[in-house]
Amino acid sequence: MMGEGNDSMDGIRAQAQAAVRDLRLRKPQLDEASIDLILRDARSHYAWQDRPVPEEMLRNLYDIVRQGPTSMNTCPARFLFVTSAEGKARIAKALKPANVAKMQAAPVTAIVAWDPAFWEALDFLFPHDDRKPLFEGKPQFIHDTGFRNSTLQGAYLMIAARAMGLDVGAMSGFSNAVIDDEFFAETGWKSNFLCNIGYAEESALFQKLPRFDFDDVCAIV
Repeated sequence: MMGEGNDSMDGIRAQAQAAVRDLRLRKPQLDEASIDLILRDARSHYAWQDRPVPEEMLRNLYDIVRQGPTSMNTCPARFLFVTSAEGKARIAKALKPANVAKMQAAPVTAIVAWDPAFWEALDFLFPHDDRKPLFEGKPQFIHDTGFRNSTLQGAYLMIAARAMGLDVGAMSGFSNAVIDDEFFAETGWKSNFLCNIGYAEESALFQKLPRFDFDDVCAIV
């Protein structure tokens, strides 16, 4: 029986390795225009066209985002896509005044949150090894892992949205406590940041701000 289990695991690994090799053969790297679209020439947007984002598109967006890597495959992020006027009014309670108009104009405002109970699903997410004891009774480790990896997943959301032809504008000028009270009182989820999603109105853009050069912030040792 042990041998059969090992053979099965070897087969699963061989399939995964073959899939990666096949992907690299089909698409060794992104072309320059694709890199421009998702990062190099991408912009944060503050004004929005009156053009809805269909629910199916949001579902497809999450289907891409969920494939991004997280520590131990913990997948702690939770996403609430707010599209209704009632939901937008609840978000507005938490915002700094300068952010209200840009949020209300966006067809979608995603609340990127994380679930402090994420680790309880590790028997599903990481079935080949029991990692729950690493988290049990360790609130700081739970917080650090959940917050860090939900931030990663929020970045995947932004890049994936751009790759799908959408525009994004992340916001941090809000009260996490108010958002959590308004939306997550029952689930216990914790908000991380907000991200407006839609089709941008480019007339609100200004020049792209400076970035550090490699030698300013990087080193090779």
